[in-house]
Amino acid sequence: MTLHVKAEPVMRRPDTPAWLTDLARFCAGLRFEDLPEPVVARTLQVIGDCIAAIAAGAQEPETIALVARMLGTDGDTGAAVIGAGRRGVPSLAAFLNGTAGTMLELDEGNQFCRGHPGIHVVPAVLAAALRSGASGREVITAVALGYEIGARIGIASKLRVTMHPHGTWGTVGAAVAIAWLARRDAAGMIETINVASSLGLSTSRRTMLEGGTVRNSFAGFSNQIGLMVSDLVAAGFTGEADGLGTVYGSVIADDWRPDEMVAELGSRWEIARNYFKRHACCRYNHGALDALHEIVAKEGGRLEPDAIARIDVATYVWAAQLAGQEPHNMLAAKFSLPFSIATTIVHGAATVDAFREAARTDDTIRELARRVFVREDAAATAKLPAQRPAQVSVTLKGGRVLAAQALTNRGDTEDPYTPAEVRQKFFDLAVPVWGQSRAEAIIAAVDALPGAADIAALDALLAAAPVTRT
Repeated sequence: MTLHVKAEPVMRRPDTPAWLTDLARFCAGLRFEDLPEPVVARTLQVIGDCIAAIAAGAQEPETIALVARMLGTDGDTGAAVIGAGRRGVPSLAAFLNGTAGTMLELDEGNQFCRGHPGIHVVPAVLAAALRSGASGREVITAVALGYEIGARIGIASKLRVTMHPHGTWGTVGAAVAIAWLARRDAAGMIETINVASSLGLSTSRRTMLEGGTVRNSFAGFSNQIGLMVSDLVAAGFTGEADGLGTVYGSVIADDWRPDEMVAELGSRWEIARNYFKRHACCRYNHGALDALHEIVAKEGGRLEPDAIARIDVATYVWAAQLAGQEPHNMLAAKFSLPFSIATTIVHGAATVDAFREAARTDDTIRELARRVFVREDAAATAKLPAQRPAQVSVTLKGGRVLAAQALTNRGDTEDPYTPAEVRQKFFDLAVPVWGQSRAEAIIAAVDALPGAADIAALDALLAAAPVTRT
């Protein structure tokens, strides 16, 4: 076999790209006062949303077992392992919290970068900020900045279709957030970005489609590695001159557009155009579930499963990929559009419990899921990414057809949840873990971050044992 390899020797280290120099200066020079008020408000929402998602995810059997194995009897010092009633060294706490935060598919996201920047950054910042004694304003700034950098990489590149976005560019976002807390100058920011660019995971999209729960650890690794990058850079380790351009332009992604890294920098904030999730499943399902909600509401708030002959869903390509009718575990159920529709009809909403094992093995739900058929609508795919359409048609056994269409997902920038709805989601997830009074104290501590001298009080609340395991 003859190898056709083009020899491309590196005769000298290339110069740092101008855009990277500009980006690094922005990162190093950012201050809390530079953040517009809406950005501060949304960052506080994202921090609270991540905490709630982590706490709820920490109650899953795999997460409980992982904490016990990794902390052993040494979990009494360090940063809070949220929802576990334990503490751990910052890198381990960040890993466990990032992992727990993706267990239930309820972490926030950003449609423009096609991923979930918040859960890749918040655990690392909370762990590092406790150790460094950072103020609440510094925590807010670090989260907003880390979110910004991770999201912009997702916008500037197009991951290979076989890749899962978790654990990729979020690693760079976490590393930049930690570098900002460490007061890295522009040169240190350049090195941080270049080192971190090489340390993302080689993730597989099939893990989510097959229900491979290793996928839930991807964000955990991003947080852990983000903390480690700070030590690597401080110790003198270096990256290539343009790590992002190489990795996201030729290795795991294509269509690298570095101008997007600095476009409207400082005036357009990605965290301010995020989305929050209320359905406890893959976001690709949400448009169809929103359309289903409209149908059910018109029918008086209830559809009887036995009255349904079949349900047809026509939607865009990524949602159409979730057509499996026989999910074998909770994660696979969350990435099954037929199951998501069936369990929502039976439970009345796509709640956390609607995807647990009792629901997954329920005969009524399983049989109804087999009557849900999903196909790609080329016209819907053509509307991406501006819209994410889904057409749902419910055919009753008497022949009557109920239909509705959604063009976007509730919670998206175009149709956002109200602050009250986002706050209610926090309580829906946090109260079962800690009880009403502690949940109220936690969200009050998050709201008070702009005036907090440090996060010790918030961390103490987050380290409390869950009421479900006391």
